[in-house]
Amino acid sequence: MNDLLQHYEIAKKNANKYMRKGQLNAYVDALIEMNHYKKLMKAVIAN
Repeated sequence: MNDLLQHYEIAKKNANKYMRKGQLNAYVDALIEMNHYKKLMKAVIAN
């Protein structure tokens, strides 16, 4: 669970960085990555 949370936080920081730089494609990719890790965390919590 801690690994998933760390990956989520890294993706969140990257998303903020890309948004500030105006790199929209990288920003959207980072948001998709965040969503992926969020789903995995919910699955771990549910089990």
